[in-house]
Amino acid sequence: MKKIVTLICTFLLALFMLGGCSGQQGGKVSTDGSTSMEEVIGVLGEAFMAKNKGVTFTYNPTGSGSGIAAVKEGRCDIGLSSRSLKKDEKAAGLKETVLAYDGIAIIVHPDNPINDLTLEQIADVYTGKIGNWKELKGKDGPIVLIGREAGSGTRDGFESITGTGNACKYRQELTSTGDVVATVAANPAAIGYASLAAVKKSVKALSVGGIVPSEASVKDGSYVVQRPFVLVTADEKKLSPTAQKFYDFATSADAVKLIAGAGAVAAK
Repeated sequence: MKKIVTLICTFLLALFMLGGCSGQQGGKVSTDGSTSMEEVIGVLGEAFMAKNKGVTFTYNPTGSGSGIAAVKEGRCDIGLSSRSLKKDEKAAGLKETVLAYDGIAIIVHPDNPINDLTLEQIADVYTGKIGNWKELKGKDGPIVLIGREAGSGTRDGFESITGTGNACKYRQELTSTGDVVATVAANPAAIGYASLAAVKKSVKALSVGGIVPSEASVKDGSYVVQRPFVLVTADEKKLSPTAQKFYDFATSADAVKLIAGAGAVAAK
């Protein structure tokens, strides 16, 4: 009888240990935030899952502000922000790690004859000082201003760089980078801004002050309309082993080519 009990206990212990090992091999990483980081975080998540069988990686594209709040409230492992953290956010116990740098492309419809604008002209357009394309030597017609919603990292970056905070006269404020690209692509009179990594052939990216937005011009700093892609974590809360493993992978040299392939410039 004792032998039978011993065998049963040994069997149950083996099952428990196997389950524990299986859990360590698997695990879950949840990310939440910037829609502009979709391409970058997508390739990193796929590569991480390929390297770590059984791991589940999730990305919730809610916008930078929502991603930062999700970390603060404990609703995700790692937040994604396409802007730097503000002083009050850091004071609230949040930590930022710059993953990459991304150009913010100024985009118009492909039929628009304008190819280049200065930073001052962009600011004047978005604040309403310039309201007709003919003032920029384009076609006669009102300029339709497309931008992102309040709380968007892309909007924060664009307005900070152009000095247009709280002064933009948007016709539409959209909730994702993809929506901005699609809206500009459908309207020859529109102008918008979007992550360089998300720009498609359906729109035209303007040069700014004669500098074309590209990986090279973002990397050397000559393209001035750029912002960071940031990983946000809680300072006092330790990441789970799986989430820490993803964080280490995403910030390693192994991720540099993947980030470049997604159209951004790795911070490393």
